[in-house]
Amino acid sequence: MICQECQKEMATVHITKIINGRKTELHLCRRCARAHDELDFSFEPQFSLHNLLGSLLGENMRGSREALGRAKVQCPSCDLTFSQFSQIGRLGCSGCFAAFNEQLAPLLRRIHGSSRHTGKVPRRSQGAVRFARELERLREELKLKIQKEEFEKAAELRDRIKAMEQKVKKGGQ
Repeated sequence: MICQECQKEMATVHITKIINGRKTELHLCRRCARAHDELDFSFEPQFSLHNLLGSLLGENMRGSREALGRAKVQCPSCDLTFSQFSQIGRLGCSGCFAAFNEQLAPLLRRIHGSSRHTGKVPRRSQGAVRFARELERLREELKLKIQKEEFEKAAELRDRIKAMEQKVKKGGQ
């Protein structure tokens, strides 16, 4: 098949577009395909973990002196700085979690919805774990109600928490 643009060389690039149910085909040689405005043959990955973490961390690191000071925090085990972590997107060792805890907690909450790993629960102990998680959730909710000065709702939550704690002390759930 001959190129539809130059009408000289063999077409090696075949483009099919379907717009509003209408199909159009374009057959081009390599040279005409490169000159065509709609095509970009340079490949650069659109997604990378490095870019994702850099953008998430970059928001926190711009501007304040305090944020710049946090970027200089260094892991005592592997000497990785938080700034280097934000560049490469990987921690150097297990000690980095402790060293960068203050910076990683908001990042983990943004990515996973929580900074605490909950994992799967064995079926035998699901009831006890669910109970403990519900108790923890109520305590967090109580803190929020107190901060918002919603004291009536906070008192109700406090009473529910005390009742649940009494159940645990008595040995039943």
